[in-house]
Amino acid sequence: MTAFSADQQTERSGRSAARFPQDFRWGAATSAYQIEGAAAEDGRGRSVWDTFCDTPGAVLGGDNAAEAVDHYHRYREDVALMADLGFNAYRFSVSWPRIQPTGAGAADRRGLDFYSRLVDELLAAGIEPWLTLYHWDLPQALEDRGGWPERDTALRFAEFAALVHGALGDRVRNWMTINEPWCAAYLGYASGEHAPGRREPAAALYAAHHLLLGHGLALEAMRGQRRDTRIGPAVNLYAVTPATDAPEDLDAARRIDGLQNRFFLDALLHGRYPADLLADLAPFGFEDCVQDGDLEVIGGRNDLLGINYYTRHTVSGLPGDGVQAVSSPFSSVSPWVGSEHVRFLGQGRPVTGMGWEIDPDGLREVLDQVCRDYPAVPLYITENGAGYEDAPDGDGTVQDPERIAYLDAHLRTCQEAIADGVPLKGYFTWSLLDNFEWAWGYSKRFGLVYVDYATQRRIPKASAAWYARVIRQGGLPDHR
Repeated sequence: MTAFSADQQTERSGRSAARFPQDFRWGAATSAYQIEGAAAEDGRGRSVWDTFCDTPGAVLGGDNAAEAVDHYHRYREDVALMADLGFNAYRFSVSWPRIQPTGAGAADRRGLDFYSRLVDELLAAGIEPWLTLYHWDLPQALEDRGGWPERDTALRFAEFAALVHGALGDRVRNWMTINEPWCAAYLGYASGEHAPGRREPAAALYAAHHLLLGHGLALEAMRGQRRDTRIGPAVNLYAVTPATDAPEDLDAARRIDGLQNRFFLDALLHGRYPADLLADLAPFGFEDCVQDGDLEVIGGRNDLLGINYYTRHTVSGLPGDGVQAVSSPFSSVSPWVGSEHVRFLGQGRPVTGMGWEIDPDGLREVLDQVCRDYPAVPLYITENGAGYEDAPDGDGTVQDPERIAYLDAHLRTCQEAIADGVPLKGYFTWSLLDNFEWAWGYSKRFGLVYVDYATQRRIPKASAAWYARVIRQGGLPDHR
């Protein structure tokens, strides 16, 4: 696996040092289930991911996140690492079953107290907390009652949001409601690659709508408590390209852009679903779950939009070789409801350890699409990073030049977009720490900080030192 060489980066940028605005947010992102551990401590209930990990063959190597990287007990050490790296912001998520073990009822004070201590530690270190309410750890008790395909789950989510916001809203200004609803809906309920592992296409569509409805209801509930909170979702967007100009390939690109990007952006920023996509999904009865007033709630004013970007999709609607772009080593079922025939084709670009093609130009296309087609809203890159199989050298250091090259190329794209007027206000790389990488278990490492899973020792990688230097200088090194 290769990445951009220094010469390629120089040729690509064609610029001197890239500088960012002084008020730019610099940080990294994590999620509760992937790092916290302490799965059975202080009253935490079970989540769908606990159940999924117990399912034979669901997670590579039979891994689970019962201990993960023990952030629950080591959060002070981890905040100190962030401070050393110069972060001025940190994006983390709250474990729903740690706050409401059954997904309903009063908050467990122990769970709220943990996040209160984390927030206080961040603020004391001069780091702005960015809180995500839902990063896929649905309480199992709610899944037992139908999960996200049931409308009631959106109502329960709004209650959860109000509990957390009521406890932390006095110190946390920036809130993300839902993270990557495409993954939660389609990988969780269509292909079964993610928890809860169901393969029910119509249920996946209902889940996608109810995740968006949950966002809107949560936004309303939090605004009812405080008016100074900034709230928005984090969506995973991809540049989508047809493999050729053949009508079948053009239609494939339309379909995948619709399911991946426009389904969520149109609802969130225009208050409607794309007409062409509704026609594609008509055989599944999707519109039956959309009630009067839902889209007005979903399309309520967002204060910000988080964009998670990793790669590009090049697609074809013609028969032939190709893959169905699954995200786990075990499932061969397509998550693309109504477009299962579409093939995803490699274009010979360098790839990360996940096999994802490295394409920073795709990030610019995504940013331009949002700015061109939707009302203006402050944008933040809330995830961007590369997974590799990192390991310490003989001297104990962790050299990861591929990750440095990946981050450099994407940050140059961000700087160029800002210079051209894109309202991009911050960047959170994925991830702070190596961690439990969902169905891939512990086999892939995305962190700036290496974690020895046997000892939980943290070792900042070369990319961490590089990123700290970028933050300190307010921009990227010259390529001359």
